[in-house]
Amino acid sequence: MLTGRAMLTAGSEGGPGGRSAVSHRTVVERPSGPRRRGGGHVRVVERIPAELVIADRAVALLPLASGTEESAALVVHAGALLDSLVDLFEDIWHEGRPLPAEPYSAEPDATDLEILSLLLAGLTDASVAKQLGLGLRTVQRRVRGMMELAGVTTRLQLGWHAAEHGWTAQG
Repeated sequence: MLTGRAMLTAGSEGGPGGRSAVSHRTVVERPSGPRRRGGGHVRVVERIPAELVIADRAVALLPLASGTEESAALVVHAGALLDSLVDLFEDIWHEGRPLPAEPYSAEPDATDLEILSLLLAGLTDASVAKQLGLGLRTVQRRVRGMMELAGVTTRLQLGWHAAEHGWTAQG
């Protein structure tokens, strides 16, 4: 689990066909700028309780002092503390959202705004899809994407967020 910088949490070694590979999962706080995906699974959360690296569920590293020039870390081997750290990582992992392949956009695109405008006018997903010449699933996927972008869980919250952030003509 990382705050503001990219680092791996390693899983298991040994890839298909005998090639050496390291599978890893990483949890990061919401990125604020450009970033790269290094071939692993990445999730984003609003806040990470502690920086942590776990390797093969056998050893963990906990930085002792963050923000200083000296680097020091606590090495945790098998035992109750390691089990607790693995459980913490898993809880945070399941709480996080997948990191999209494209960079975060602070605003929805033109099609998203059209969909949102029609929904706010009272049209159903099916009516919006028909009017814009899109598939129903496409409309539903784009609405879910806007909800994730806004960090909300209901369409009512999305409407409120849209009005508060100027995504609507009434803004």
